[in-house]
Amino acid sequence: MSNEAPTDLPYRLPWRSADVRIGAHRGKHEGAGGLFRDAVPLLRNPDPRRLDLRVSARDPFEGLHVRRFEQKTSVAVYTLVDVSASMGFRGSTDKMRLAADLCSALAASVRRAGDAFGLIGCDETVQPELRFLATRARGSEIEMLRRLSTFVPTGRSARGLIDAAALIGGRRKLVFLVSDFYMPREDIEDIFAALAHHDVLPIVLSDSLEIEKLPRWGILSLTDLEIGRRRLVVMRPRLREAWQRRSGRRRAELKAIAARFGRQPFEIRDRIDWDKLGAYLVGDAA
Repeated sequence: MSNEAPTDLPYRLPWRSADVRIGAHRGKHEGAGGLFRDAVPLLRNPDPRRLDLRVSARDPFEGLHVRRFEQKTSVAVYTLVDVSASMGFRGSTDKMRLAADLCSALAASVRRAGDAFGLIGCDETVQPELRFLATRARGSEIEMLRRLSTFVPTGRSARGLIDAAALIGGRRKLVFLVSDFYMPREDIEDIFAALAHHDVLPIVLSDSLEIEKLPRWGILSLTDLEIGRRRLVVMRPRLREAWQRRSGRRRAELKAIAARFGRQPFEIRDRIDWDKLGAYLVGDAA
């Protein structure tokens, strides 16, 4: 399987956008084109150009009816990226590179769809150099992605994502929440609650060397990236299994929290499977 990004990464909204700009998604507003919505009495929608003779002929009260159409509209798409220290782990992969590759593919697809794209990176706070509000300007993503790909994570938490939620208030938006989710359950709850107004797609970045590929026996030098402390650990099967069970519980907790607020998480482990990601974005993933 090639790991090259697709030329287009489709995404589908399971809701209707309230944006007034014409775009590619189902909207709440009426318009001249788009999908047929219904037929209503002429007095309710006085536009004789859309007279529906068939429905009018079936009206026992001989009233005139006109067709209403749903105007396709656009949406603002954001990627909120956790850039705390744990995202700097490098083993089988580079999480920050994965985040940059994902954002690059999303930015290109969003621009082609006529939507606005924005990116905000956070650790304890919103990082000023990674604060890009949604725009439709061509080529604007180049600087966003350059700064993200060169950013060195050092923060001790990702609670700045709560502040990012306040920056993107207003109409409902499509939000990609990109993180390894190595954070307390309370922080995850608070972040999802702050974003509850939006359609949130949690994207979990993981490295197999962190848990799955740990040796059964050996002496490991480990670093807690959040606090910068190193220590030696004597790995043995029982400790390895305990860490894996804890990792499983963490994943289950994340799924339970995400389910309460909307969509299930999509996990990217070591590399991006673009086919599976595309299926997830259009709602066909398991």
